[in-house]
Amino acid sequence: MPRSPGYSHTVFTLRSLAERSSLGLTVLVPGRPGAMDAPVAWVHNTELPDPSPYVHEGELVLTNGLWLGQVSPAQFVRSVKGAGGSGIVFGLRAELSATPRDLVDACREEDVPLLEISIEVPFTAVSQAVADMLADERKQALVGMVRRGDALATAISRGAGAGGVLNVLRHDYDLPLAVVDRMGRSLGTAGTDLDADQLHAVATGLAKHPPALEVELGEAGRAALFPVGAVGDIDAALICLRPLRRLTSAEREGLEQAARFLSLEVAKQQAVQAIEMRFASELLEMVLSGGSRAGEVPGRLRAFGVDPGGPLAVCSVAFAQHETATLHGLAEAIGEFFAAEGVPVVVAGGTQDVVAVLPWRRQEDGLPPLAQRLVREVERRFPGLRPVAGLGGIASHAAELRPALLQSREACRVLTRTRTGPRVRAFSQLGTHRLLIGLLDAQTSRRFSAGLLDPLKDHDARRGGDLELTLRTFLDHDGQWSATAAALHVHVNTLRNRLAKVTELTGRDVARTEDRVDLFLALTIDAMD
Repeated sequence: MPRSPGYSHTVFTLRSLAERSSLGLTVLVPGRPGAMDAPVAWVHNTELPDPSPYVHEGELVLTNGLWLGQVSPAQFVRSVKGAGGSGIVFGLRAELSATPRDLVDACREEDVPLLEISIEVPFTAVSQAVADMLADERKQALVGMVRRGDALATAISRGAGAGGVLNVLRHDYDLPLAVVDRMGRSLGTAGTDLDADQLHAVATGLAKHPPALEVELGEAGRAALFPVGAVGDIDAALICLRPLRRLTSAEREGLEQAARFLSLEVAKQQAVQAIEMRFASELLEMVLSGGSRAGEVPGRLRAFGVDPGGPLAVCSVAFAQHETATLHGLAEAIGEFFAAEGVPVVVAGGTQDVVAVLPWRRQEDGLPPLAQRLVREVERRFPGLRPVAGLGGIASHAAELRPALLQSREACRVLTRTRTGPRVRAFSQLGTHRLLIGLLDAQTSRRFSAGLLDPLKDHDARRGGDLELTLRTFLDHDGQWSATAAALHVHVNTLRNRLAKVTELTGRDVARTEDRVDLFLALTIDAMD
């Protein structure tokens, strides 16, 4: 792939040093394959018999061989190699007009590059040449970063999005790249395509604390992740289908720079989504409040592509048995589901649920299957949680939305308090007793249930009794004494004694209908919690 001028780096290598004619270097041993083209960190002048304590990884050793006679060339070469030195430059002197054959053989044996410098050229010339090359490298790197920054800023400002950022990177580096958000959605790719499993692996890596720096992508191998965050949170990642160890420092710097610019794009998208969400939330407030603002509802619906004059359905979604009924990204997931279904929708997030208002010209019995698919998709996006959906009746037009909205939210609220059972329910399918419970706030209903059942639970815990089980079984068998006794495998007299104790502890007589209702509601609330 062609590269844009001004972005390439002049990396200091043994080959680039040898190609400087002013130094008069001769390559005697090229070393292992690729050694002449590997980056060199710096130069180190030494005459110590064992320079390993002072030579750093990637440094080039300059020596006149004054250590000869103290250690063998083989020992000296092994010391340089053991310290991670990139090679040896042997400087000739008046007393030694040729590089010792033993040193050449030792370097060849250890695959350590060996270069020879003539007596006329001092080591200071090599140091100066290296300093000049490194300065030029840093200058070009800085120029490249500035130019790339300008290109990235231009791409973002012109609305090129994540794809535009990846195109800028691909002008510099021939790397397979992608941008994936924490919901596992692909925001852009360049030189690669990620399948559903790979997208899920990236999302899983981003969900860790702290986020993973690499993820395993199956046949594609390990990929490097460069987190993208808008306001402190990690919202996405720039993915390079190469492990970190295979990326050069220049490539990593470029990817990190691009990730910072992608944060601007993510922040912009979040701002747009926040405006849309607020616009949608205001619509729900207009529907609920009625009055003068109800006249604005049709216009708001049209802005989202929803026909206010036709039949409308309302679906409320939340998570059952969860501290937070809604989570970040739930509204987006619901919006994307309906977009994939080709259904225009208004999606508004609240503290208790996320509401979707959509046109519905089909039969009402077709709505639950759609809601079931929605719940399954939400569960896929939020594994380990239990999403539920409540449906209201079909509103004939926008002016009739309020009852449908209230019904869907009430049905959803009832479902959020259950551990098992249906994930989708219409308001009309809820039992009357559940509707009554749904009219109470959670704290009030729990207090009512605990007031009746806690004495039974305490008694059973202290005595190892079965009063609560007996009461549940009695009500499940519609108050039939014989059937209840048979189900519990006890005598009818034992059953009567237990229920008498229930009356004593709760103040409710199972022989009276109104007291049975209280006990039934208390048990239902307890099961829902």
